[in-house]
This record gives sequence, structure tokens and C-alpha cells, in this order.
Amino acid sequence: MEKTLRKIMNRSYLIAFSLLIFSMLLIGKLFHLQFAQGDKYKALASKRTLKNDILQPGRGNIYSDDGSIMATSVSRYEIRWDAAVPSKTAYQSIKVELAQGLAAIIDANENDILRKLDRAVNRKNRYLLIAKGLTFSQQKKIKKLPLFNLSSHKGGLIIEQNIVREHPLGKIAERTIGYEMQDKQGKFLRVGLEGAFSEYLKGEEGRRLKQKIAGGQWKPISDNNEKEPTEGFDIHTTINVNIQDIAHAALLEQLDKFEADHGCVVVMETNSGKVKAIANLGRTEVGTYYERLNYAVGEAHEPGSTFKLIAMIAALEDKVIDENTLIKTGDGELTFYGKYKVRDSKKGGYGTIPASKVLEVSSNTGIVKIIHDNYKTNPKKFVDRLYNMGINKPIGLPIKGEGIPKIPYPNDADWDGLDLPWMAYGYGVAMTPLQTLAFYNAVANNGELVKPRFIEKIGVIGERPHQEFGREIINPSICSQSTIEKVKNMMFNVVDKKWGTAHNIKDKDFTIAGKTGTCQVDYNREGKEVQYISSFVGYFPVEKPEYSCIVVIHRPNKRLGYYGSTVAAPVFKKIAKKIYTATPKKVELKMQEIKSLASDLAVVKMETNKKSL
Repeated sequence: MEKTLRKIMNRSYLIAFSLLIFSMLLIGKLFHLQFAQGDKYKALASKRTLKNDILQPGRGNIYSDDGSIMATSVSRYEIRWDAAVPSKTAYQSIKVELAQGLAAIIDANENDILRKLDRAVNRKNRYLLIAKGLTFSQQKKIKKLPLFNLSSHKGGLIIEQNIVREHPLGKIAERTIGYEMQDKQGKFLRVGLEGAFSEYLKGEEGRRLKQKIAGGQWKPISDNNEKEPTEGFDIHTTINVNIQDIAHAALLEQLDKFEADHGCVVVMETNSGKVKAIANLGRTEVGTYYERLNYAVGEAHEPGSTFKLIAMIAALEDKVIDENTLIKTGDGELTFYGKYKVRDSKKGGYGTIPASKVLEVSSNTGIVKIIHDNYKTNPKKFVDRLYNMGINKPIGLPIKGEGIPKIPYPNDADWDGLDLPWMAYGYGVAMTPLQTLAFYNAVANNGELVKPRFIEKIGVIGERPHQEFGREIINPSICSQSTIEKVKNMMFNVVDKKWGTAHNIKDKDFTIAGKTGTCQVDYNREGKEVQYISSFVGYFPVEKPEYSCIVVIHRPNKRLGYYGSTVAAPVFKKIAKKIYTATPKKVELKMQEIKSLASDLAVVKMETNKKSL
């Protein structure tokens, strides 16, 4: 018995000692956690319940050349309420007045709002959504309502600001203005001017401290931000709202009339290179049109007959012909390698005509004979001339996605005997509409190739510009002045002479020079019906060019028309005429005329005074 009792006592001592050791270890661990690693776990707890929420700054505005806002950042507000903050007594005394005020501001039913507020109080909802997408004035009115006019710690009102991008002028130049968008992977898609100049527009982010509450939601800790966001710089463009509207409307009307797939228009100041209008419209499945893609900047395609001007300049510069050289176009058909044919649009051809008329009537056989007959033994000479004019290089626009021009070279692995004659009339090559326009603009500008530009300056209104953009010359002279004068005359005759392919757009009030283009597409794809690209590019007025313009329309309904003179040229005329008639004209009077006019005015004044007496 005594032995058994001793064993029990020993076991009790062992258990007590073990408990003592365990207690000491536990107390030691608690002290270690409290003092040695306390800061670490406090920080971890804080990190899990507190966060710095990023506040996006307002992006800078984008303006037209007259100061009209084309894109702006607008604040929209989300209103929430922490129903657990105010006492029930305080809430009950003002709830009807609060519901009435909210109903009037957010245009909702008063009883629905009251039930929503009561339910939130009973459930102690700490993040009740009241309204979102509110304007600044709406959220300001809400802050004046009873209970909500107290601080967030007393009234429970939570206001969160969101920045949205709006375009006050609607769809005008939408693709050129562009956007910046972040995908789910965090990558940014940057389009147009918004994307190209995002670094300047985006501003600097702010921060707001938030606390995690029930339901995994985050609530701002105070009414003030830890760091206020800083707005970005403004972008001042060269776009003219009136010209843009004219171009957009004229293009839309013609696309709809000819049931075309898509098209574009660009209007540019001749000397400065400022793009005053750029419209890009694509057809939807239901037959309407919208700014789908920036075709003028990004779509490189075979230009067709508008390329003939470039080929003609090369031949004149190399002096293999002059404007009076007679070209035998025969019956309007040429055959290469026994099966590949070049045909003129006029059945029976144009016979023998001077080189100048080859361009004016847009003879395919004529321009092919000029280029092939004179360069077939040395095609490098022709292509080198094209390269020397710079048409093989992109313009270097700030807008992302500029199409890459294609000008084949005789050293290319896929060069063959058809490349040279096909290049002569715009096949086998590729240029974007804006690249083509820049070249034609150089002709209007006496050979000086000016870089098209969309931006005047970057900065904040009322302050010194952060950056200014001036006139930039890509090529001081694409060719000699004598060649420029010769092709200028040809382009004028395209419109002015009755045989010219664009004689239908001749106007009695002002002069136009340019070139039509009608290019086949899908011509070498089996099972595909041949479609067309219709274009016209030129400048006005001829005497002192102020504007150049290109119109390109893809895949018009062939039953309705497809020639450049029928589909594209009328758009050019409509735009040019409206711009010309809206531009104030300078009238220079000789001294004798001024004296005569003053004398007439004096007589009129004297007769008026007599009648009044």
C-alpha cells in the first residue's frame, strides 16, 4: 500500500513538473512574440486590415486648334453609407428627411430609399451602396443632407471618386484621339494620341488609406487623402472641329451611298503639315458606320493609279522622257509573258499621246510603257529614284501602328519580271493614305516633304508650354523644281481639261489639282470576286495651295460605281468647296480703286444726310 502511494506521488510530481516546464515555455513564447516579434506581427495585422488605395489622377485634356475640348477627364462619384456609425436615435429623427433629399437628388423612389436605409441600420451594414456615377454637383448636394453633413466618423457617409474619360464632341476623330486601356494581365493598350502621349496626359497618382471591414470590403479611414493626385498635362492638337465635321459628314454620306466597306479622309495644311481633319469609318453588320480603325495611319495597301504620279516624277527626273514625249499606248492593252495583261479603262486605248496626257487620262498602258521600256535593263535605277524620294520609309508618326510602306527592290529574293511594270501603275507596292498624302503635299509645297503632325503643344492653359511642336521637314526636295512644275500642270489638267479623269469635280469658283485612283483587290485570289479601292488625292487652290486632301474608299458596291472619279473625287470636292467658301478672302485694291471707293462712300453719306434733314 505504501509502495503504491509512493508511485502515485512520484507520478504527480512528474506531471506537476511537466506542467511547470510547459507553462514556462508558453510564457517565454508569449514574451518572445510580444517583445521580440511584436512589431512584425503588428505590421502584418495592419497590412491585412489596412491598405493604401491608389487614386487615379485626372488625365490632361485634349483640345482642338480653337480650344474646344475633344477629350477630358470627368469625376464621377460613388456614394456609400456606414449604417453602424450614427446612433439609432439620431437616424430615426432624420430618416424621412434624408430619404426625401436622396430621392430628389438621385431621381429615385422615396419609399424604396427609406426601406433600404432601415434595412441597413437593422443589419448594421457598414458599406451600403446608395448611388454611383454621380456628378460633382450631385455629391455636393448629398453632403448637405441631414446626418450626411457630419464627418464620416459621425454620419457614416462614404464618398469615393472615380475618373472617367469623356469626349464632348462625340465621335469626331475618335480613333485619332484614341484611348489607353489596361487588360486583365496588367498590360496597357495604347491607341491614338491618348496612347502616344500618355506619359504627359496621365499625371501623378494619389493615395487614400482604407480599412478592411466585414464582408471583405474596404472603407476609407478618413475624409482626406494621404496624397492628392496631380492632373496631367493638356494636349493641344492641330485638328479643326469645323473641317473635321465637314470631312466626317462628306465621307459618311458617300460610304452610305455606295455601300462601301470602309474609308478615310485626311485634310492637311500644305505648308505647315498640320492635320486639320482625319476621319476613319468602317461598316457594321447592320450597315451603319463608326470609327472602327485608324485606316489613314495604319492601313498600307496597293494605291493603284495615285502611284502613277510618283512613277512619272521618277521618269522626268531621270530624263528618260519629258512631258512632250510621245507614248504609243496602242489599242489599250499590253501582254507580258504571254498571259499577264495590262489594260486601259478606255476600250481601244488612247493611241499615241504625249507623256503628260498619260497621267491626265490615267493610262495604265502608257505609264507601264514609260517605266518598263526605259528601266527594264536597269530596274535598280528606277527603284533607287523612288527610294531617294523617301517613299520606302514610314513617316515616323507618334501614333502607334503606322503602316510600313512596301517598295520592292531588284535584289529581293522574290523579285521577278512583272514587278517593274506592275509597280508603274501602283500594284505590288503598298502605302498608307497618310503616306500618299504627304508625298502629294510635297508636290503642292514645291518639292518640300513636310511631316504631317497632329500636335501643336503640350502644357497647361495659362502657363508656359511644357513642349511645343514645330514644322518638321522629312525631305527638303523630292525632285527638281522643273519636274515639280511639269507634274503640277498635269495634276491641274486632270481636273481642268475635259479629258481629265476628274473633270467631273471642276469648280467655277476655285481650282483643284489631283489624281484619281482605281485599284483592284482580290484579283489574284481564286474564288474571290474582284473588288476595288477608289481614291482621289490632291490640293487646292492651285495658284497658292493651302490644303491637301486624300479620300480613300474600300470595296464600294460595284453595281453603284467604283471608279475613283465617281466614288472618291466628289467627296474631295465637297470638302474643298466648304473649306474654300468658309475661308475669308483677301482683296488687294490699288490706290486709284481705294480713292474711287472713298469718293463713292462720301457721296452716299452726303445723300443720306440730305434725306435725314
